[in-house]
Amino acid sequence: VQLQASGGGLVQAGGSLRLSCAASGRTLSSYGMSRYAVAWFRQAPGKERECVSVINRSGGNTYYRDSVKGRFTISRDNAKRTVYLQMNSLKPEDTAVYYCAARSTISSASIEIRQMAYDYWGQGTLVTVSS
Repeated sequence: VQLQASGGGLVQAGGSLRLSCAASGRTLSSYGMSRYAVAWFRQAPGKERECVSVINRSGGNTYYRDSVKGRFTISRDNAKRTVYLQMNSLKPEDTAVYYCAARSTISSASIEIRQMAYDYWGQGTLVTVSS
């Protein structure tokens, strides 16, 4: 599975961005995107990578870290093999490189926030929020 993250950029505080994570690969052709739970992580300069949001295989179960609740929305379109992160009311502290990651799971409700649980990672997209 290959993941391609996109949509980052420079935005003023209070603005919005939508990140996309497009999946491809031979395994997807056989089993489809619905086999994978997907997460967005971020890493700010000098800080550890942290989990921002997770969506389960079907899209019916999600997780958000406290600092983004009410501002970020994760969603997925399995037919398009794409997961989105809509980010509204952005703050300077949201500045980071955002990575999407996927894991194959047999549990339809599974939500996992540990980095080590994810098998596939995208290359990252930079989000910069100016004050």
